[in-house]
Amino acid sequence: MTEPRIGILAVQGGVREHERTLDQLGVAHRQVRRLEHLKGIDGLILPGGESTTMSRLLELGGLLEPLREVIAGNLPVYGTCAGMILLANQVLDTRPDAHQLNGLDITVRRNAFGRQVDSFEAELDVTGIEEPVPAVFIRAPWVERVGPDVQQLATVPDGPAAGAVVAVQQGNVLATSFHPEVTGDTRIHRYFLSLVARNTPRL
Repeated sequence: MTEPRIGILAVQGGVREHERTLDQLGVAHRQVRRLEHLKGIDGLILPGGESTTMSRLLELGGLLEPLREVIAGNLPVYGTCAGMILLANQVLDTRPDAHQLNGLDITVRRNAFGRQVDSFEAELDVTGIEEPVPAVFIRAPWVERVGPDVQQLATVPDGPAAGAVVAVQQGNVLATSFHPEVTGDTRIHRYFLSLVARNTPRL
């Protein structure tokens, strides 16, 4: 059986951290900057960064519609922080010229936890993972509405944001408000790779 190859969207944001995590897991990967880079991948990671900038670069680079098409076509996709914002079909507190990939039937509030000075860490219980997962939130969004086909995987356990939804899944699309790629804990990525393994052969 052919080993999976994961694409990492590399127009802006924290690409290197996801590359290091996949290297740690021994998974082949490539940066996705142009349309041809989508060919031959079995899954795609949308990293953290600045979501409005990323969406404008996707449009300028001709990747916006092709990404919407491969996501609608069931390609497994995992978005962290800004990646979650891009995947949502509705975003609050964003710029009017921002674009969405419509991969998740959710409403996300951008920068819901505050600015960078309000970044924090927490231990989260995540559906499908046995032990609590360390989570780093950096100017993170949260989910304010989930559609009927969306599964809530994790919520903030305590503090002012207790109960906020911070991890969701809809079919082959996974998203987290937090950044597992900066903690050294590979379990969220391994969970995503399990979705890739169950999916259809590469494009």
